[in-house]
Amino acid sequence: QVQLVESGGGLVQAGGSLRLSCAASRTIFSINAMGWYRQAPGKQRELVATFIRGDTTNYADSVKGRFTISRDNAKNTVYLQMNSLKPEDTGVYYCNIVVGLARSEYWGQGTQVTVSS
Repeated sequence: QVQLVESGGGLVQAGGSLRLSCAASRTIFSINAMGWYRQAPGKQRELVATFIRGDTTNYADSVKGRFTISRDNAKNTVYLQMNSLKPEDTGVYYCNIVVGLARSEYWGQGTQVTVSS
């Protein structure tokens, strides 16, 4: 089992920045993917940014050039730096990890990001 704990959400004005963190409860091997998803009210959960099979990154078109995903393997932590935030970035942001041959998937509890206009 892996526990993922997110932090860093909050309320920010449009154009502002936030940095999200996701700490895993233990060192994880055989990571297939690790990153961030978000869910806005009334909408489906969507991919924001993720590492795939090592250092390859994948971003949603809507956040390219504004968000940056990074990680610190020594701290078992992945980050999401969000700049130039827009009201449409509002939602609950979830950390996600997929591990092993069985592709076991784990989710954090989510952290709320609210961007005011």
